[in-house]
Parts: sequence; structure tokens; C-alpha cells
Amino acid sequence: MIPRIRQLDEGAVNRIAAGEVVERPASAVKELVENALDAGARRIAIEIADGGRTLIRVTDDGHGIAAADLPLALSRHATSKIDGSDLLNIRSFGFRGEALPSLGAVGRLTITSRAAGSAEAASIHVSGGRIDPPRPAALRAGTVVELRDLFHATPARLKFLRSERAETMAVTDAIRRLAMAEPGVAVTLRDVSDGGERVLFRADAADRAARLAAVLGRDFPENALEIAAERAGVRLGGLAALPTYSRGTAVHQYLFVNGRPVRDRMLTGALRGAYMDVLSKDRHAVAALFLDCDPVLVDVNVHPAKTEVRFRDAGAVRGLIVSGLRHALAEAGHRASTTVAGAALGAMRPDGADPAPRVYQMDRPGPAARAAGYAAQMPGFAEAPSARIEPPVEARTDAPLGAARAQLHENWIVAQTATGMVLVDAHAAHERLVYEKLKRQAAGGGVRAQALLIPEVVEVGAEAVERLLALDTARLGLALEPFGPGCVAVRETPAVLGQCSAAALVRELLDELEENEDADPLALQARLDAVLSRMACHGSVRTGRRMTGPEMDALLREMEATPHSGQCNHGRPTYVELKLADIERLFGRT
Repeated sequence: MIPRIRQLDEGAVNRIAAGEVVERPASAVKELVENALDAGARRIAIEIADGGRTLIRVTDDGHGIAAADLPLALSRHATSKIDGSDLLNIRSFGFRGEALPSLGAVGRLTITSRAAGSAEAASIHVSGGRIDPPRPAALRAGTVVELRDLFHATPARLKFLRSERAETMAVTDAIRRLAMAEPGVAVTLRDVSDGGERVLFRADAADRAARLAAVLGRDFPENALEIAAERAGVRLGGLAALPTYSRGTAVHQYLFVNGRPVRDRMLTGALRGAYMDVLSKDRHAVAALFLDCDPVLVDVNVHPAKTEVRFRDAGAVRGLIVSGLRHALAEAGHRASTTVAGAALGAMRPDGADPAPRVYQMDRPGPAARAAGYAAQMPGFAEAPSARIEPPVEARTDAPLGAARAQLHENWIVAQTATGMVLVDAHAAHERLVYEKLKRQAAGGGVRAQALLIPEVVEVGAEAVERLLALDTARLGLALEPFGPGCVAVRETPAVLGQCSAAALVRELLDELEENEDADPLALQARLDAVLSRMACHGSVRTGRRMTGPEMDALLREMEATPHSGQCNHGRPTYVELKLADIERLFGRT
């Protein structure tokens, strides 16, 4: 028999819709808090129990809902935020009118509200889609929405929820994003499981900078760059962290479009592309970026959860993010995050050791007195009482990275600054300097090459030969040509690399091409930059090479003048700076 088409009842329709809108407790919290924000609330309090399974309560001081409108608020596609005439000019968080009926279809929902100017409040209750009549209630102002026993009407959905801790973390993350979107609203999240009360998140009303510091930690603004760029009617603002302040996951990336928190692949891809030159593939940038434009330039009606958007000119938006961030990173020069020094100090302290007792000192002696003291400790001082003592010659230390004093283990450069000391990884620093020089040459017409007196033949295999010859290696300063079955002849290598092994260089290029075999063909420049990075790593100063004093000082000065030199091509710091006070604390001084 042919199946007959039938109309689903309202309860089934709401439960199906709830599957799209309410995926987990965090989704319900997000929808309710967005409603509170749309109501003009200045203070919002959220309470959850058991990760939001058994209780979600959102209290706000917004304009409230009139008693006569409460039943309508629980009807699908009923909303006060738009009139339906223009779905592209949306200026509120919510607009679909699906959240409240969806929550009422899968849980026990109670709404208590007092509209501004109204003499009394009213309450309405819905459970599993069954709506009770409104009744009078006691409430001073605003709205209280209480959702109990989420998914009790669809118990199969409960099996897909994660642990209480994981769901609580998801709720907290949703609140953090909304708190960053609306810094002028005070937000509090409490866990009231088992009759207790634990504050999970709290943020008082503040400006954007203070709110970002409160949500992401005070280290973030200190180690972030202010972003300000505009293109084609789209403005980009916010903060993006230095590469050395990166994380192992992308959970600390916050993106907002017209104040709405979004999780959009195009935007996260643009963020990743902006940092591709300064971070390794297993590290992720920390950023809070705000895109603002005319609402007609972006479509937020893509998914019921409203976390995805579509821009009218996606290419321009992507270019704005990439260029804006890269410009800010280049302006940062050799700057590295302050947390690098903190990590270094932590590594120097013995585990579990008690703080050293405070040592009180006299004022530090002057240079002449210090020189006399040092000379007095030299062997033979007593036999030469008339020895002439002169103060040591002070090198220039007022430069940002100071003056080179020594090289340790044929790699680490110790430099003295006006306020402390700097420890430089010579290999990592030179790798970045060579890479930046290669990029400048490639952008200016091609990397300068040096001809080999005798071409070097490298056996790589027939497939690898095709892959190499398909790449414009001449632009990279590497002249290759086929030389018999499965072999290539290297006739020129990049001049900036000096004397290098052509065979090792070719094999490293092949490794890079194989790792990026499935890369987007439009990202050719990114692939070429990755190849240049490999070449720079191959040709940089190797650990084990002793450098002269002028060479070390020249490296420090070039770092100060080169963008991105605070981190190597893989995102690791190239230097650690320790202030004199930090060094003294290591030795118990004050």
C-alpha cells in the first residue's frame, strides 16, 4: 500500500523543531539569555542544576511581557522582534519565535513576567507542549524563565547528553560569549545543584576592554594587539593575541558579527590564515574579534541556532580579517608575550620549594666601587697593591634587545638590557630572519639565487619529480630540471642560505608538498610561504656554531627591525626577557 501523507500534530512539530533549536542545556541557556538581552536587561542572573538537566533559571530586569501576550509567546513563530517584512534587516538576537515553544515541548517551562508600567505580574506554565492558562504572580519587574527536567518529554535525547561537568562547561562557555558581546550588561552564572550555590561566572557591567580582561584573564589584553580595520562597509575591531600566546586548541577564539556570537567556518578559516605565517599547525591563536556592518550585508537566518552567518561579499570579509591581523602582527615587530618570561621563571624554581627568606641589602655600589671589589677578588691582588683599577667599559644596552654578552652552548645568546637580560635562541631567531628575507625577495620578483659550480643530482622518484617541477621553484631561488628517471638536477640555490645541501633542501620541500597535498588550490601563496619556511629552517644558523660578538649584536639589531621576529616559523618564542627584579627574586633578593 502507498503511505498516505498526513499532517503532524502541533506537539510533534514542536518536538522536531526543538531538536534543531535545543541541542543541549547550553543551547537553552543561550536562547533564554538572548531573549533577556533583547528585552533591554541590564542585569541577568542564570542558575543551573546538574549541568542544566534538572534546572535552568534565567532572571532579568528587562521590559517584561504583558500578561495577555504570554500564551502567544509560547506559539511557534510568534515574536515581538520583527514584523516579517524584512528578514535581512535584523538587529536583535532572536527573531524566529521558536525558542520558547521548543523548550516547552521538551521540558517543564514556567514564565513569570511583569511588563514595564503594569500593575501586576503574571505566570504561565507549559509541560511537554501542554499549556496551562496564565495566572497572577508576584514579581517586581522583568522576567523569570524557569526550565525544569529538560528533555523529559523526549527521553531518548537525554542519552546523548554528556557528563554533568561537560554540560556545565558548555553552559559557561555560552555565557562567556554573550557576556563579551554585551559588556554593558552585568551577568552572573551560578550552579545550585544539591541545594548549594557556586558562582561559575560573574562579570559586572564594563566597557569592552575591561570585559575581555574579566572573561579571558588579565594576561590576554597585556599580550594582545588592538585590531582596527575597515573595508567595503565592514569594520573589524577587537583584540588578537601575540603568536607566542597561542593555545593547543581553538576554544579561545571568539568571533562576533554585529554583536552576535557566531561559529562560522569562513571566519575561523580567515583567522587561521592570518596566523599561518607565525604559528605551527598544532597551535591556535587567541582572539576576540568584532565585525560590524549594515545588517543587510549579512544573513543570520541560516540555521535555527543562529550561530552561522552568510556575508554578501565573503571574500572581502575574509580579506579584511587576514590583512587587518597581519598588519597588526607586523607592527608588533619583535615583541613576544610576557607569559614567556613567567614560564621561564617558573621552570627555574625548584618544585615544591618554599619561598626564599627575604634578604635586605644596602644600596648597590657604583661602577668604580664594583670594579675595585672585583679586582680585589682576583688572584694576586695582595701582591700588587698598586695595580691600576679602571671601571669596565659599558656596551650600549639601551636597545630593546640589549647588548650581547656571551653565547652559551653554541646557541643561546645572553644579552644585557637597561632593565634586565635577554636570552635568545639564535637558531630560532635566525630562522625567522631568513624566512622574512626570503618572503620579501619572493614578493619583489623572486628569491635571488646562486649558481652551483657543479649541479647536484638528487634521486627522488618519478612522482616526486612531477610534483617538484609543477611548483614554480625558480621564483623561490631554486633552479631544478629533470635529470634521468626519478632524478632532478639542482643548478641554483637561494643565495641567502649560503652554502647548503641541495639534496636536503629538495627533500624538505617534498615533505612540505606532501603535507599540504590536499590544500585549497586557491591558497597557492600560503603553500609557497610554507615552502619558504622550510627553506629558512634549513638555512638558518645551526646549533653548535660559535658566533662572534659582532655577529651576535648584528643578529639582535636585525631582530629589532624585522616583523614577527619574536617567534620562530613554528610559533615558538625566539627570546625570553627577564627583568632585574625577576632575577633578584630567583636568588631571594629584594
